[in-house]
Amino acid sequence: MQRWLRFLIGGGINTIFTYGLYLLLNRLMGYQAAYFIAYFVGVIFSYWFNSTIVFRISLSWKGFFFYPIVYVVQYVASALLLGGLVEIADISMVLAPLVVTVVMVPLTYVMSQIVLSRASRTND
Repeated sequence: MQRWLRFLIGGGINTIFTYGLYLLLNRLMGYQAAYFIAYFVGVIFSYWFNSTIVFRISLSWKGFFFYPIVYVVQYVASALLLGGLVEIADISMVLAPLVVTVVMVPLTYVMSQIVLSRASRTND
């Protein structure tokens, strides 16, 4: 199976899993705490899945600590793009997040590959 397809499948699994976890936790605590925990668990799952299944790279502490950078960069870039699409390009607030998602998937793939491969190389 192509790496790109494995990446998309992992993202789908992660989305479903973290959303379900968020809904479950939201019954036990406030929505912000539930979202934080679900998001954090999602980053850990994404690191494991992308390392072992997508890019077939050994897990490492270095990779584990640097991998969240992908999500920080992704969030900042997404927020900026969303703002530009809504405020400058006058795209609907309903449609703009879908455009952002389509644009960000390849960027997230490339960033994940770079971070994980660099972390793997320095552990040899």
